[in-house]
Amino acid sequence: MFLLSHNKQAGFTLLEVIVALGIFTLFVGTVIMLFSTGYSYNLILWEQLATQNDGRKALRLIADDVRRAEESSIGSYPLATVGPYELVLYANDDEDIARERIRYYVDNQTLYRGVVQPAGTPLSYTTSTEVSTEVAQAVVNVSKNVPIFLYFDESFTGAQNPLTQPVDITVVRLIKAQLELEADPTQSPVPLHVETYAHIRNLKTN
Repeated sequence: MFLLSHNKQAGFTLLEVIVALGIFTLFVGTVIMLFSTGYSYNLILWEQLATQNDGRKALRLIADDVRRAEESSIGSYPLATVGPYELVLYANDDEDIARERIRYYVDNQTLYRGVVQPAGTPLSYTTSTEVSTEVAQAVVNVSKNVPIFLYFDESFTGAQNPLTQPVDITVVRLIKAQLELEADPTQSPVPLHVETYAHIRNLKTN
């Protein structure tokens, strides 16, 4: 008497193949999404760091000019305009002995530094000859109603409020510059904030 044996071949059913493909697709999709999200976050982070670095460079430039402010080449007071979004002062900006008229102002979310060389006989500052360069972009101080420049007198010890506008230029001894930077409002939750203080050395009395 002979017994017939049958070998069952293991295999996948159509349902099992569909389920496996679905799991694999879900896994691949999740990996791609995580990679894409991480890449986007890295781009945002690098953009914010670059914007912050540019802002700090701009503040160093402003602080250097404020510290060097002095009487103009025609005898004008070291400060000419002390507004919340505009600062005009006189300082030696190059290798000659003349003091240039230096203006910081914001236009369309860009902070500019304008320089006027004294010229002519008699010597004068012709504002139409101003040469402006960009010092910071993505400056949103105006739209956020945050002054770029704040002014303090010689009594400032760290806790006092800034002088109220309009400011008497003759009492200003310390200037605070602050920038609100937002390269992409759709990506950053709040603007980046950078600030610095600078004393006008030539006006210090103590």
